[in-house]
Amino acid sequence: MLKKVVLTVCAVIFAGAACAASPKNSIQVKGSDTMVNLSQSWAERYMEENPGEFIAVTGGGSGTGLSALISGTCDVANASRTIKEKEVALAQQRGINPYEIKVGLDGLAVVVNQKNPVSRLTTQQLADIFTGRVTNWKEVGGDDERIVILSREVNSGTHVYFKEHVLHKGGPAGQEEFAASALLMSSSQAIADEVSGNTAAIGYYGMGYISPKQKPIAVAKDEKSEYIEPTIENVVGGAYPISRPLFIYTNGEPAGLVKKFVDFSLSKEGQEIVLKTDFVPINK
Repeated sequence: MLKKVVLTVCAVIFAGAACAASPKNSIQVKGSDTMVNLSQSWAERYMEENPGEFIAVTGGGSGTGLSALISGTCDVANASRTIKEKEVALAQQRGINPYEIKVGLDGLAVVVNQKNPVSRLTTQQLADIFTGRVTNWKEVGGDDERIVILSREVNSGTHVYFKEHVLHKGGPAGQEEFAASALLMSSSQAIADEVSGNTAAIGYYGMGYISPKQKPIAVAKDEKSEYIEPTIENVVGGAYPISRPLFIYTNGEPAGLVKKFVDFSLSKEGQEIVLKTDFVPINK
């Protein structure tokens, strides 16, 4: 039975560090791009308090991190989605026992350029936009301008979650795909940068990336429901429609330095860092 928690990682503390076998005084963390700022903050604080121990953090997406864990080339995989059954089966074939830890909560923000007059959309309108059924902003109350769709790449847990919960509306049997015209971006920061400079763009990312340079969209489940903004309070209360847990995976129950780092992320100090980086602590 998988246990749960939340983490994220996508910063590079050791420049160029690959997810390779780690010395006893260091661990390699790889995976989800969403929580890069949180992961970096955790690792930096941990190393300040534990001189001589090293945490190397890299991103690449949830699928990349889980693949590295399965291949035995990293110690901790960060994922903004749950591990798939086929990944568990492959891991077990290779003698790896994925152990799931939930370390926080995240709301996926849908963002547009600050000059875009559109400020709220239903989940159906989002599905129509991202699948390409709606192609012009005037169809949803905006200017007469062709919509530029930005999405994370397919190995991203953020991509998978958005497709399952927005395009498929939470249904496991959904067949809808992103529009062929969607631009697949390598990171959440790349989406943020493009939206900042493109008045026609729309994208999505973990709400930890929200900044004054983009405008978050208030989202409603349907036209009769209240439009909810992606805030910590709304995620904790369950009101925001596009929310998710965040995880770390280890090979079996954490031990040694991996356990020390996991325990730190779940400690009062670690969870305060979660809050400071705009995610939702698991004990809120």
